[in-house]
Amino acid sequence: MSEACKLPDYSCVPEEAREIVRRTKTIALVGASPKPERPSHQVMKYLLDKGYRVIPVNPGQKEILGQKCYPSLSAIPPETKIDTVVIFRRADQVKPIVEEALARGVSAIWMQEGIENEEAARLAREKGVPVVMNLCFKKVHLLEAQSA
Repeated sequence: MSEACKLPDYSCVPEEAREIVRRTKTIALVGASPKPERPSHQVMKYLLDKGYRVIPVNPGQKEILGQKCYPSLSAIPPETKIDTVVIFRRADQVKPIVEEALARGVSAIWMQEGIENEEAARLAREKGVPVVMNLCFKKVHLLEAQSA
């Protein structure tokens, strides 16, 4: 296992990550999968069950978990406000997704467990957009629910 793929530590989740989870209402989930065994599918189902609006982004799908699926972030209607973009894509595919998210004016960027891209994170932070890397949105939500 490489240094870049260190396991996340959920015993000390940054306050910024917790705040994003608390503030978010609408999520664009990039890399959503229709396959129930995939983590992106499981996270999407959990978030829908918890009352989040989740917009799946996957160019190969029309619908996932009853939600209309879009081929890209820019294909989501511009009047749809996206709070957080949750990314389930390889680290080397993250930068263009972050650029597209920033062009849409999203409030936060979230790279799931195992995903880190410092260049993309720097781009977002330069625009004043908070970034979380290598943490699971669902797991942080569970922590928040336990501490509430």
